[in-house]
Amino acid sequence: MIKYLILALSLSVATITSANELPGAPEGGEPDIRITYKDESTYYEYRVNGILKEIKVVPSVGKPYYLVPAKQGGGMQRVDKSTLLTPKWVIFSW
Repeated sequence: MIKYLILALSLSVATITSANELPGAPEGGEPDIRITYKDESTYYEYRVNGILKEIKVVPSVGKPYYLVPAKQGGGMQRVDKSTLLTPKWVIFSW
C-alpha cells in the first residue's frame, strides 16, 4: 500500500514540474496580454513569445476592431476579425 502511495505522489510531483516547463509558455505563469486604456478606448496587446501578434481596440462608442502587423511596409493593418488561432475546445461542461 505504501509503495502505491509513494508512486502516486512521485507521479503527481513530476506532472506539476513538467507543466511549468512547457515550450512557449509565458514566463512566470502570466498571460501574454497587456491591457491599456487611452483616449476612451481599451487596447489589448496579444504577444506570442514576446512578438506582438495583434492589438484589439475596443472604443467606448462603436465596434471593436483589430490591428495586425502588415505584411508589407512594417505598419499595422486594420481588420474586423481576429487573426490569432486559439483553441476553443470544450473539455468539460455541466
